[in-house]
Amino acid sequence: MADQKKMVEAITPMEEDFAKWYTDIVKKAELMDYTSVRGCMVIEPYGFALWENIRDNLDARFKELGHENVSMPMFIPESLLQKEKDHVEGFAPEVAWVTMGGNEQLEERLCVRPTSETLFCDHYARVIHSWRDLPKLYNQWCSVVRWEKTTRPFLRSVEFHWQEGHTMHETAEEAMAETEQMLKVYADFCENDLAIPVIKGRKTDKEKFAGAEATYTIEAMMHDGKALQSGTSHYFGDGFARAFGVTFTGRDNSIQYPHQTSWGMSTRIIGGIIMTHGDNNGLVLPPAVAPIQVMIIPIAQHKEGVLEKAGELLARLKKSFRVRMDDSEQSPGWKFAQYEMKGVPLRLEIGPKDIEKNQCVLVRRTDREKVFVPLDQLETAIAEQLEIVRKTMYDTALARRESMTYTATTLDELKEIAENKPGFIKAMWCGDQACEEKLKEVAGVSSRCMPFEQEHLADTCVCCGKPAKTMVYWGKAY
Repeated sequence: MADQKKMVEAITPMEEDFAKWYTDIVKKAELMDYTSVRGCMVIEPYGFALWENIRDNLDARFKELGHENVSMPMFIPESLLQKEKDHVEGFAPEVAWVTMGGNEQLEERLCVRPTSETLFCDHYARVIHSWRDLPKLYNQWCSVVRWEKTTRPFLRSVEFHWQEGHTMHETAEEAMAETEQMLKVYADFCENDLAIPVIKGRKTDKEKFAGAEATYTIEAMMHDGKALQSGTSHYFGDGFARAFGVTFTGRDNSIQYPHQTSWGMSTRIIGGIIMTHGDNNGLVLPPAVAPIQVMIIPIAQHKEGVLEKAGELLARLKKSFRVRMDDSEQSPGWKFAQYEMKGVPLRLEIGPKDIEKNQCVLVRRTDREKVFVPLDQLETAIAEQLEIVRKTMYDTALARRESMTYTATTLDELKEIAENKPGFIKAMWCGDQACEEKLKEVAGVSSRCMPFEQEHLADTCVCCGKPAKTMVYWGKAY
C-alpha cells in the first residue's frame, strides 16, 4: 500500500485548502494543462473524453426535441454587436477585439465571440420570412472568449467550450415554453446523469443575462458550500428581433417580430462534477459520463491464464460498457489508487482464485464496497452496481446540500449565517434591487435564484423589513 499512499499524498485535503485541492485534482487526474496563453488551458484527452460524453448526452436530448446543430463565425463586426444596447454593455468589459488582418489595420474591429445572439439574429433576418419558417430551433457547439481578470481551470477561463441554443418562435407563449423546457432538460441531465441535485428558478433582474427579459437557472451546491450556476435559459422577447430587423409575415398577413430564446451549458460543469462529488482521493465520476466506467485490474497477472481471462472479459464487456484493462507492470495498489484518482466508477479485479471460482470482484469508487460476482451474471451486476454508484452520489450530494441550507428572517441572522456557515440561505425579499445590493455589501452574498418552489418564510424582507412575497436563495458563488 506504500505505492497507493504515495499517489494520494500529492492531493491537498479539501478541508485544508479547497482551492488547492481542486487544482491538485484537475492536474493529477490529467484533465487539463496550463498553456502560454493567460487564462487558456489544454483540455487533455481524459478531460475532453469527459466533455465529449457530456456533449453527446446533451446533443441527443436536444435533437430529440427537434433542435438542429449549426456553426456560426468566430468573429462579430463591432457594428453588429452594437445593435443591441443592453447586450453590448453587459459584455463590453469581457470582449476581446481583433484590430489587424495580416499587416493591415481593419476598417472595423472584430469581436471574438463571447456569445452568439447577434450572429444568429443577423442570420435569422435573412432566412425568416413567414410564420411557416418558424420555429427555428438551432444549437451550436463551439468555444467562446471572455477576457476574465481572474481564472481557474474549467470554472472561469478566457476561452471555454459550450453549447449555445438560439431559437426563434412565432409567439411569446411558444418562446417561454421553450425557455422553460430547456431549463428542465438541464436539470434532468444534472440530476439523473451527473448525480448533481439542483435548484431551479428565475434570476433577479440584477443577475439576468444582458439583453434578456428573463433568465432561468439551475444552481448547484459545491463541497465548500458555494453555489455554481450550472446551466441557464433565457427569454428575450422580441427585443433582439426588433434591433436586427427580424420580421415575418404572420398567419393574418401582418408583419410581426418573432420571439427569441437562448440557453447554454459549458465546460464549467466539469468543475461542478469535481466540486460536488470529488474527495481526498481524487475524482468521483458519474457513470453516465465517465470516460471509463469499468477498469479491469488483473491480480497476480504473471500467473498462467490471468491475463488471458482478463482479456476475454475486456472484449466481452466492451459491447455494453466503456471499459479498459491495465496490464502494466505497476503494482495492484498503485493501479487501485490511480483509477480512484481518475474517478472510475467501478474496478473489476480478477485473479487465479477468482478464475477457479468462475467469479470476479467489483469495487465501487464511492465506498470501496467489494461485491463478488459470478462471471455469467457480470453484465447485469455491472449495470446494477453503476446505478448504485449514481444513486449514492446523488443522495450524498443532496444530503450535504440540505444540511448546509439555512433560513434567515432578519438581516443580523443572515449576516451571522453568511459569516459562519457556508451554504445556501433562504430568505424573503421585497424585490428592491437596493436590498439585493446591500446584502452583497454587508454579508457578501448574491441572489442565486427565486426558486420555482416558493416557501413563505416570513411576511417581510430580510433586509429592509418591508412586505415581501418572494423567497430567494442567497449564497456565495463561483
